[in-house]
Amino acid sequence: MKVLVIGTGAREHALCRSLSQDPAVSELHCAPGNAGIARVAALHPVDQLDGAAVTALARELGADLVVVGPEAPLVAGVAEPLRAAGIPVFGPGKEAAQLEGSKAFAKDVMAAAGVPTARSYVCTTPEEAAAALDAFGAPYVVKDDGLAAGKGVVVTEDRVAALEHAAACERVVIEEYLDGPEVSLFAITDGTTVLPLVPAQDFKRALDGDRGPNTGGMGAYSPLPWAPEGLVAEVLESVLQPTVDELRHRGTPFSGLLYAGLALTSRGTRVIEFNARFGDPETQVVLARLRTPLAGVLLAAADGTLGELEPLRWSEEAAVTVVMASEGYPASPRTGDPIEGLDAAEADGASVLHAGTRSGPAGEVLTAGGRVLSVTAVGADLAEARAKAYAGVAEISFKGAQHRTDIAAAAAAGQQLP
Repeated sequence: MKVLVIGTGAREHALCRSLSQDPAVSELHCAPGNAGIARVAALHPVDQLDGAAVTALARELGADLVVVGPEAPLVAGVAEPLRAAGIPVFGPGKEAAQLEGSKAFAKDVMAAAGVPTARSYVCTTPEEAAAALDAFGAPYVVKDDGLAAGKGVVVTEDRVAALEHAAACERVVIEEYLDGPEVSLFAITDGTTVLPLVPAQDFKRALDGDRGPNTGGMGAYSPLPWAPEGLVAEVLESVLQPTVDELRHRGTPFSGLLYAGLALTSRGTRVIEFNARFGDPETQVVLARLRTPLAGVLLAAADGTLGELEPLRWSEEAAVTVVMASEGYPASPRTGDPIEGLDAAEADGASVLHAGTRSGPAGEVLTAGGRVLSVTAVGADLAEARAKAYAGVAEISFKGAQHRTDIAAAAAAGQQLP
């Protein structure tokens, strides 16, 4: 099988790494890719948002499967011309991808499907936003309706800050605050069958102790020893399957990766948000634990045969990933700095998955984005995986590098999260 992965981040590096280890994959390509992905896949320049260009590249390569990694190409409709050309593609079409592209659309789908979520208002004027904030009270939750690379959500006790964020967005969803720990649960679907993966938890805030601004994610871990028994089955029945069924009934079937961000509240499990692709950095830890070869699973979702697969096999080991970000992230990340210690980190037992990197003129690896690397490790338990991941982080250096020091700390210590 010849596989083409679209994207440039650590999520795509994790996908490429797993695919490169699959004996069914004879050729692996990535467009545009990054400096780390270049070690396991052939890179090709392409405009990720140009469906015709992506389709032409897939045809040129003779791709048997195209895996679209990021949300922006999916929302832009890159999957449509690929499917029209008869090329199997993992990722939903433009209409179904609005599940992530529009918070308001997602709320409408959840209401129709009876999926439990926060009460909310869609607001387009300052007056509507102010009224919605007052209706729910603090903490205020204000979400940009469109794509914002994981940074479009503000959760604050400050009403002025909440109003400022609402004013900066064309349309916002303001909703009630959901208490309780958060869980990320991915599911692979062909539009009918839904195959949940193992749960993970990510850390959105930039600083230790869940302080600082929201980011695209500063680390993740799996499994979740504190998660209630039966959580995956419950979410499959009450959230994932009803959502996939509703989209199929609307004539816009969802095929690809459905990501449910969940809050385990005092009143039961509630959906915080949906994404239409693998989450970053949760993908790094989930795929680190997957033992079933990945390519066949993704192809089954693309060609509608997911129901014929054997159950997925998982490692009993734990996985932890720590994101190393550039100076100034998330507001104004610094780029162009050389990165040292990558080989030493991997020699210590970690896997270094590249996100915002590029190759310099002399072959050196340079920073090229806000989130630069995801240092991932597996171990017999979370404590061991965490120690190995942070040992890898300690080997790596670049100017202004920042990372959280508390990823998976509470869970590794056996604490139930608040």
